[in-house]
Amino acid sequence: MAQTAIVTGAGSGLGMETTRAFLAAGWNVALLGRRADALEAVAEGHANALCLPTDVTQPDAVDTAFDAAVERFGHIDCLFNNAGTNVPGATIDEISVEDWRKVLSVNLDGAYLCARAAFARMRAQDPQGGRIINNGSISAHAPRPGSAPYTTTKHAITGLTRTLSLDGRPFNIACGQIDIGNALTEMARPMTKGVPQADGSIKVEPTMDPVHVAKSVLYMAGLPLEANVQFMTVMATNMPFIGRG
Repeated sequence: MAQTAIVTGAGSGLGMETTRAFLAAGWNVALLGRRADALEAVAEGHANALCLPTDVTQPDAVDTAFDAAVERFGHIDCLFNNAGTNVPGATIDEISVEDWRKVLSVNLDGAYLCARAAFARMRAQDPQGGRIINNGSISAHAPRPGSAPYTTTKHAITGLTRTLSLDGRPFNIACGQIDIGNALTEMARPMTKGVPQADGSIKVEPTMDPVHVAKSVLYMAGLPLEANVQFMTVMATNMPFIGRG
């Protein structure tokens, strides 16, 4: 029987690439995202794909989507907790409370709600268990200038990952985190033109093909539940992280 993954933020970027990698590897995939047309474009009519337009910040919508995935596929083997957003860089006094709450709502509330929904269904299913892979970031370790909302959420994701790893043990639920740096999605496109550095300069940064992230998530997801990649960092080799600043 094919394994089943749920991918949030599946309509673009890393979610799109990872969804396609799962489908190519023979997995069933439930695609969650705000826009139905984007999800359908990613799924390309694949028989193993289920498009579920969902606002991950809304608890009822998340539960409805996860129930639909279980009804269609019977079980959940993996959640790639990927949905995220950002706002333009600025110092904290220049970032509106509205923008702060926008980033926290998607990056943190959304991750919590989807992890909660996955955990409950993995705990209840037979055989019990599954895997949650949280999308962290290099910003879970070191911030960029002017990134208070985004960096705060990504540090928090690490705390969520560690807690789920501990709480999931009695139920055969594994949790790991993939920290990604400079994968060339639309969000990272400005890096090819120049972005602020810690020393105040503006520099072009190296990037990498997002397919490398998708392959890494697929590897993590494919391990038996007796093994877990707790943390993985996948980044453009020469990007400023080691020695950032």
